[in-house]
Amino acid sequence: MRRLFGTDGVRGIANEYPMTAEMAMQIGRAIAVLCQHGNHRHKIIIGKDTRISGYMFETSLSSGICSMGVDIMLVGPLPTPAIAFITQSMRADAGIVISASHNPYQDNGIKIFSRDGFKLPDEVEEKIEELVFAASMDSLRPSPERIGKAFRIDDASGRYIQHLKNTFPPEMTLDGLRVVVDCANGAAYKVAPVVFEELGADVISAGIEPDGVNINRDVGALYPEHMAELVKKHRADIGIALDGDADRVIICDEKGSIVDGDQIMAINASEMAETGRLKKNTVVATVMSNMGLEVFLKENGMKLVRTQVGDRYVVEYMRKYGLNFGGEQSGHIIFMDYLTTGDGILAALQTLSVMKKRSRPLSELAKIIRKFPQVLINFRVKEKKDLNSIGEISKAIKQAEKSLKGRGRVLVRYSGTEMKARVMVEGEDRGKIEKIANEISELIKKYVC
Repeated sequence: MRRLFGTDGVRGIANEYPMTAEMAMQIGRAIAVLCQHGNHRHKIIIGKDTRISGYMFETSLSSGICSMGVDIMLVGPLPTPAIAFITQSMRADAGIVISASHNPYQDNGIKIFSRDGFKLPDEVEEKIEELVFAASMDSLRPSPERIGKAFRIDDASGRYIQHLKNTFPPEMTLDGLRVVVDCANGAAYKVAPVVFEELGADVISAGIEPDGVNINRDVGALYPEHMAELVKKHRADIGIALDGDADRVIICDEKGSIVDGDQIMAINASEMAETGRLKKNTVVATVMSNMGLEVFLKENGMKLVRTQVGDRYVVEYMRKYGLNFGGEQSGHIIFMDYLTTGDGILAALQTLSVMKKRSRPLSELAKIIRKFPQVLINFRVKEKKDLNSIGEISKAIKQAEKSLKGRGRVLVRYSGTEMKARVMVEGEDRGKIEKIANEISELIKKYVC
């Protein structure tokens, strides 16, 4: 059983186990031990989002890392994908992001990237856990003269901004386009508006006044209706809503209609396939992606493969099979040719490039797939019992799947980052799938709530 790590690093309520200052220091020490290979001076990048607890964890991680003889390089608030990029670009030994992504401010988390900019595989996370809970690190303390130092990288945001701009076709600009950018009062509050402005867009910014406790509150990718209203009010061409660490995006068209990750993938996969850039004509998504995406890709000579939920698993599959495009319905979109992880700003830029190239509004491009009705119910649980071992629940799921007759799906799982259960039902008849989702949800609540 994993004791610290979930599907996306370590996460929990700040100042409660496991997200305590003491645990962060131990995790920092363990990362420092594992990253030391060769005789060079080792260094680790540390970035964060705008949560008030970020100061505490930044200090604790730094102390733990320095205590094991490794230098740290602080970049302050920057998107998660920026840390992956800076880690790889600066040849650092690891990168750490202090963020709980789309969660409310009271939560926080620790995500770790290896020197190549990819999230750590399960086996490395397990080694970190072993070191954290063992006493062996005490014997590895360096002598006083070898204790690590701390530095601040003042131009980190500029490096990331320039990299993003370089992914946009050099012959194009965003001149003449009005763009709403909602930064969720999170990590992208400075860099995101600059990227679009420097490419020529008329930018209306929102969610750019973080105060430590308003991250993701009624703004950003979790509340895209705020972005949509601004688009209609300012007659913008597109709305872009990022989450707290800006590794995912939800957009809306010029009419204020929401465009989710599946539609973003369809739009960009079509363009990439047409220009010969989609490797093996394959898109990698998760079990949460709508069947409409799968049908569209198949009808247009492309293939969809699914992984378990979590952008890290999408990336792992892409790397294993030499693929370059994939993502999640929730808005984690991975363009492997440019970055090693999901990036909301990058995904928005690539979508804008398709709009410009085809001279079509987003509302037309988004019609590219016909989505099956889908119902998703989330609810808090007291414990995460094995649902497959509860006969009444597994029987209900099998009966529901049978009733959909191959034209729908039932997916029941626990969140990897929160104490929540998620029930997703997909099919052609909305009334029917709503009934199934509610019945299964109530049944699960009987056992775990």
